[in-house]
Amino acid sequence: MHIDDLSRLLALADHGQVTEAAAALRTTQPTLSRSLARAEQELGTRLFERDAAGVRPNPYGDLVLAAAADITRRYQRLRADLAEQLDPGTGTVRLAFLNSMATSLVPQLLHDFRLRAPAVQVELRQETGHEILRDLAAGQCELAVTSPRPGGPHGWQPVQRQRLVLVVPAGHRLAARRQVRLPELAGEDFVTVPAGFGIRSLVDELLASENVTPRRISFEIGDLATIEGLVGAGLGVAVLPDQFAGLSGTTGIPLAAAGAERVVGLTWRTDRALSPAAGRFLQFVRGRPEP
Repeated sequence: MHIDDLSRLLALADHGQVTEAAAALRTTQPTLSRSLARAEQELGTRLFERDAAGVRPNPYGDLVLAAAADITRRYQRLRADLAEQLDPGTGTVRLAFLNSMATSLVPQLLHDFRLRAPAVQVELRQETGHEILRDLAAGQCELAVTSPRPGGPHGWQPVQRQRLVLVVPAGHRLAARRQVRLPELAGEDFVTVPAGFGIRSLVDELLASENVTPRRISFEIGDLATIEGLVGAGLGVAVLPDQFAGLSGTTGIPLAAAGAERVVGLTWRTDRALSPAAGRFLQFVRGRPEP
């Protein structure tokens, strides 16, 4: 049964006449009669009694009309809510982002976007890279700030380039250096994120490019600020974006290596359409200065 059939039943009960109800609905009497017949056939019982005075609902009809009024009211509310959500000026952006973006890039993006689109709501999900890809695929979010660029059906807009530095504790043998070469890191204990994280792959590839092998991985943790704190406690060294150096008395030393940077970008699924609000957020990011 279509939602229009329910609306026609309600109009028929209000007017008590097929002719008047059809005129109010701007439809034909045969169309209205077919809707009534279809409803009665589907529900398995007679809903209206017909006589010379017109039509009136019987007890079964009263039951159906009460439900029809509730269903049509909720449907109309749904349409209104969807229209609001899909309006690029008042809709909702569902945005995921990496944990390491929580105190820097994402707050600035949201601040600047709010100035341009104050009525748009932004639902946030803070998670790891593999969780972001899972939620993009499942439709739990439409846009994500992540790194590195994902493969497959994903669009990509670079947002920020982060210089990678060697983070060492106070008093470390390299702490006074202005620059360090990767081979000088051989034999060091490393603190890093677990395998499978984007930045772990980036660091591993960077070290492998010059055949550098850490003495051991002393600790693995998914939070970059925690990694910096462990380095500050003298538990190893780490390769991190430069904004994480110095939080716990550590020193960040530039790496003399090609590709010693992390590119953070906005990604989305290209095999489905973005909502108008999400599309507006994407255009806002695209309009920012090149990173």
